[in-house]
This record gives sequence, structure tokens and C-alpha cells, in this order.
Amino acid sequence: MLNIENLTTLTINNKLLKEIYIALTTKDIDITICDNSTIREYNSKFRGIDIATDVLSFPISGEFDNMPLGSIVISADKVIEKSKELNHSISSELALLFIHGTLHLLGYDHEIDNGEMREKEREIIERFNLPDSLIVRTERL
Repeated sequence: MLNIENLTTLTINNKLLKEIYIALTTKDIDITICDNSTIREYNSKFRGIDIATDVLSFPISGEFDNMPLGSIVISADKVIEKSKELNHSISSELALLFIHGTLHLLGYDHEIDNGEMREKEREIIERFNLPDSLIVRTERL
């Protein structure tokens, strides 16, 4: 099940997120949509990086079939900022961050893999007709 907790006024396309979720996993995922100050606290506490970021993933490791996959925290402020900067919809930006976070929960890691996460992101964004992924945008910089 996909559980979405929206702590902001950001409008969420639940249908799109659920379709992406179904395409990626059958395990439970919790998403929290928050503001920059909240995600900054999480980033500082769990990664030792005292800045706001766009998305954080917290996988749950376990060997039981019914274990949730984990939790994703997304900054609504970053979603709005990036959607304006890149001239695409808030819904698209939120979906891209959700895909990115979910792939991390599934064990992908673009910082150490040989392009597997980039390829999986590309596959999903094409399937859902979304703009460039985080990895593609970062590679262009």
C-alpha cells in the first residue's frame, strides 16, 4: 500500500503516484510531503548534511515478506522551485522525486552503480511520459 502524508498545501496527483508505485513494487511505502525546514532537519539528523534537499529515502531492511519497503520524504518547497525552474508541472516533479526515492528503496544507487538506476528511471519516466529524471538533469550539469 502507498501511504501519503501531506504536511503542506501542495496538491498531489495521488492517481499518478499510485500508478508509478504499482509499476515498481508491491511492498508498502510511506511518503511524507513536508517543507524545507523539516527535510533539512531529517537530512542533518540522518545524513549529517545541514541543508534542505529534495528527496530522502529510508529503506527498511528485513527478511519478512510483509515488511514495508521504507519511507520517502519529499520537500514541497523543492518540488515547486524545480517545477518552475524547469518549466514542467508540480505533478511531474513530484512524480520524478517519488520514482527516484522509490528506486533507492529498491536498492538502486546511482552514485556507485554502472547506470542501472539511470536506465530504470528512464524506463519509468518514458512509461509515464514524464520529463528528464534527476540523474539525467544532474549529469547535464
